[in-house]
Amino acid sequence: MTTTTDTDRVLIFDTTLRDGEQSPGATMTHDEKLEIAGLLDEMGVDIIEAGFPIASEGDFKAVSEIAANARNAVICGLSRANLGDIDRCWEAVRNAKQPRIHTFIGTSPQHRAIPNLTRDEMADLIHQTVTHARNLCDNVQWSPMDATRTEWDYLARVVEIAIKAGATTINIPDTVGYTAPVESADLIRRLIAEVPGAADVVFSTHCHNDLGMATANSLAAVAGGARQIECTINGLGERAGNTALEEVVMALKVRHDIMPWQTGIDTSRIMNISRRVSTVSGFPVQFNKAVVGKNAFAHESGIHQDGMLKSADTFEIMRPEDIGLAGTSLPLGKHSGRAALRDKLRQLGYDVGDNQLRDIFVRFKELADRKKEVFDDDIVALMRAGEDPANDRLQVVSMKVVCGTGGPAESTVEMEIDGEDLSATAHGDGPVDATFKAIRKLFPNNAHLELYQVHAVTEGTDAQATVSVRLGEDGMIATGQSANTDTVVASARAYVNALNRLLVRREKTGPGSDMREISYKDVN
Repeated sequence: MTTTTDTDRVLIFDTTLRDGEQSPGATMTHDEKLEIAGLLDEMGVDIIEAGFPIASEGDFKAVSEIAANARNAVICGLSRANLGDIDRCWEAVRNAKQPRIHTFIGTSPQHRAIPNLTRDEMADLIHQTVTHARNLCDNVQWSPMDATRTEWDYLARVVEIAIKAGATTINIPDTVGYTAPVESADLIRRLIAEVPGAADVVFSTHCHNDLGMATANSLAAVAGGARQIECTINGLGERAGNTALEEVVMALKVRHDIMPWQTGIDTSRIMNISRRVSTVSGFPVQFNKAVVGKNAFAHESGIHQDGMLKSADTFEIMRPEDIGLAGTSLPLGKHSGRAALRDKLRQLGYDVGDNQLRDIFVRFKELADRKKEVFDDDIVALMRAGEDPANDRLQVVSMKVVCGTGGPAESTVEMEIDGEDLSATAHGDGPVDATFKAIRKLFPNNAHLELYQVHAVTEGTDAQATVSVRLGEDGMIATGQSANTDTVVASARAYVNALNRLLVRREKTGPGSDMREISYKDVN
C-alpha cells in the first residue's frame, strides 16, 4: 500500500458501493455490487469502501464476498463509533488481502446533539472505539463527520486522540457540502501543521456537492496536503452527490502542470464503469456531466467544428480515448455480422461470451430492422436492456395502445406475474398514463411515481428512448430503466423494472406496506 512518504501519490478511495448507494433509489443487488467492486479493482482504485456491514445481512454478505474476491484494492467497511459495529465490520473485511476498518462519529455541534454527548464524553468514545478497531486491524480510518462545521479547537483535539489511538488515515468530511476550496486547503494544511502525530498518518478528504464545489474542494485539500480522495463513480451519492472519481482523476491527469500528483487509475476504463454504474443504480448521467456526459466530447457550434477538423486540441483538453471512448463512432446496420458487433462491444468496454453475444445479436438485428443505423449509444442501450434480471417476478409480455385526439388513450397490457399470464385494459390521460394504470390493475400497489424521465439515446425519429422511472412506497425508493424505439413500451418496462426493485427492497425490510403480499424470490 502507498505510504505517506510517496508525496506525489494520491490514493483514490471509492465509496460508490457505500455512500453512492445511499442515494435515494440507487440500491444495487448483491451481484451488481460484486460486479462494480471487480471493475473498481481492475481500474486501479486503491481503497474500495464496500458497504456498511452492520446495516443489514445483505450488506454484510456483499462486503464479505467483495473482501474475499479483491485482488489488489484495500477493502474497507464502515462502522459507527460503537464496539458492536466495529466487530461486525471486522468480521466482514477480515478475509481481504488488505482489510480496513473505517469508523466515524459526528463531531460538529449539530451532530454532537444527536447522541447528546458532551465534548469530553465524545472524546472518550473516540479513544475507546479507535483503539478497539486498531486492536483488530492495523489499517484503521477515522472520520469526524461534519468536520468542516466542527469548532477548530475540538476538531484538532479529537484528531489528535484518534491518531494516538492508532488511526492510520484521518478523513476530513465535508458532509453537507458546506466548505469552499480556500477553506478546504487551509483546514488540511493547519491540521497537518498543528496536530501532534499528523505527519505519521494519511489525511483524506470527503466532499459532498451541495454547492457544486466537491471536485474543487477535494483538489484544494490535496494542495493542502491530503493524499487520499474519497469519491464515487458519476458523483453518485446522497443529496447532490459526492466528489466524482472521473473528475478528480482526469483533473490531476490533464492539469499535472499545476497539480503535480498522480493516481493509479487506468483512465481508459472510466467510461465503461460510468455506464455500468448508471445502469445498475438507475441514475442516468446528465448529458453535460463533466468527463462522462454524452455531450462531453460533442461539438455543434460551427466555429468549434471547424477548429476540431483542423486540430482536435483547439476545443478538447482530453482525448475521448483517454477515458475509454472509441475515437470514432461508425454505425452498424442490419447487414453487420456477429464479428462486427463483438468488435464494437469490445470498443465500448464489454467483453461478452458466446451465449451473451448470441442474445444481444438477436436484439441487435431486431433493432436494426427498425433503425437504418445503430450507433454506439444504441448498442449500450441494448446491453442495458439485456442486463435486467431474468427471474423478475413481473414481466411485460405484450402491449396494445390506442391514442389520439378523439378521446382518452386506451392501453391493453399483457403481463407474466409469477409465471401466470394476465391481461388488463385501462384508459388514461395519454398512452403512458393508461399503460401505468393497466399495470396497476394487474399488480395492485400504492407506489407513488416520483420521477418519470425520457431522453433519446440517439438522434432521429427512429431513436431509442431511454426511460427512467422512480417509485416510492412507505419510505422505500426504487428506480427502473428501459430503452426501446417505442417510448410507451420503454415506459412500461421501466415502470415494471422499478416495481421489481421495490419487491426486492420489501423482502429486505419485511411486510408492512399495502403492496400485494407475495412469496419473494431471493434475487440477491
